[in-house]
Amino acid sequence: MTHYPKIWFLRHGQTEWNKAYRLQGQLDSPLTPQGVSDAKCQACLIAPILLQGPEIFVSPLGRTIQTADIALAGANYRCDPRLMEIHAGNWQGRLRADLLAENPAWAEGHPSPLAIYEAAEGGEGLAAFESRIRSFLDDLTGPSVVVAHGLWGQVMRAVVRGLDMEQAGHLSNDQGCVYVLENGQETVLETMQ
Repeated sequence: MTHYPKIWFLRHGQTEWNKAYRLQGQLDSPLTPQGVSDAKCQACLIAPILLQGPEIFVSPLGRTIQTADIALAGANYRCDPRLMEIHAGNWQGRLRADLLAENPAWAEGHPSPLAIYEAAEGGEGLAAFESRIRSFLDDLTGPSVVVAHGLWGQVMRAVVRGLDMEQAGHLSNDQGCVYVLENGQETVLETMQ
């Protein structure tokens, strides 16, 4: 298993499309009031980590920029296009319920969100997505904060932990917390609600 530097991973806060179960992919929708609250929780958790001076990388999509601007309290960061969510092709912007209704036999298997994006017509596909994430991870040179997306985070966390892609789709996918990855292990920082 490849050894990566310590990573603090923040998924963007809840968006309007998350709330509606609409596939975003590389399209965008703004944070909901809950999403802003999610980012404020992350700000409390990440503040002492930012004092250590880690490198900070953020997906260039609007929802991650909005989250980073709240959670990182003005800290400097670099945008990296490899952090964008998996592209869902013709399914971007569509409601998950409609896609499942159009494919009832497939829906019976209760596909994970990652499996839904993998099946997207004209989408990026999981192999290319994983390759893009591995390229980013291989370029890390020290402890890093990463603000990106739910499925991106599941795949990245699986890679760092040595899990397969089937397992990746079943990892937790929470907002408002910080996933800490070090030496192939994962812990989760959460605020007391």
